[in-house]
Amino acid sequence: MSRTIKRGTPPRRPTVKRRTKPKVSRLDRLMARLPASEETLKRWATRGILGIGAAALLLGASYAGVPGMVGTALGEATGRAGFRLDEVQAPGLKRMDFMTVNAIVLEQQSRALPLIDLERIRERLLAYGWVKDAAVSRRYPNKILVRITERTPAAVWQHNGELTLIDAEGVLLDPVERDAIPDLPLIIGPGADKQEAAYQKLLGAAPALKPRVVAATWVGNRRWDLRFDSGETLKLPEEGAAAALLSFAKRDGARPLLGRGWLSFDLRNPDKMVVRKPKTENRQVADPGEPVSATPPSEGRTRGMEG
Repeated sequence: MSRTIKRGTPPRRPTVKRRTKPKVSRLDRLMARLPASEETLKRWATRGILGIGAAALLLGASYAGVPGMVGTALGEATGRAGFRLDEVQAPGLKRMDFMTVNAIVLEQQSRALPLIDLERIRERLLAYGWVKDAAVSRRYPNKILVRITERTPAAVWQHNGELTLIDAEGVLLDPVERDAIPDLPLIIGPGADKQEAAYQKLLGAAPALKPRVVAATWVGNRRWDLRFDSGETLKLPEEGAAAALLSFAKRDGARPLLGRGWLSFDLRNPDKMVVRKPKTENRQVADPGEPVSATPPSEGRTRGMEG
């Protein structure tokens, strides 16, 4: 006798849900690429918010007339939050010494960045001859940036036996040693440094002669004597010096005067040019106060010395 066995519906297999990767936003991917950790970034963000808030409070306090002690307290609180001066940057320096700049910036009553006196730093920097202009700014969280515009040397000024480097405005820059004189025009005499701008304008009247002028003496605080590389001296008048120099340049261009063995050319009289010869073949005689050279004109370029 056969039996029929009914089988029930087979049990369903449990459905396994696939795990899906959480979506990563662009901001999260960007944060992951940064070299700093998330905790460090949060700390920086907190400092930035505190710094901006403190700056706003300080600005508001100054406009509202809040006593300086309160503003100082806010600045010190910002410093304790991490905004303290730790580094000085002064890119592009050529002649100004960085250690001098660094010392000026660091000489502060407080190192809290909001309390750094930027204007005082700038004023102190402008006291140095090489500094034509200076811009000082804060770089949060811990830097002061100094950008200096330096002066350009234009001439060497000789006075009382001392040589000094000056710029085109006559500002004194640095002492010069006699064995290390740069290849710049030499101007001689008291007050000559204050005439540097006018002197450059004078030479501009005769550009063909400008490269040949190696020294110039400011005589009696009123006129110039020019010394050429071939040894001659050109005495210019007090009035109309540029016109006289241009006239001489035209004469020299038409018929060379320089390098012909003359001692000096005197243009102080507008009606005529007086020419002097050496008394002897190998000796030069100069008027008082005129640069004197120990070598004759034929031996090439010489440097002037104050009489």
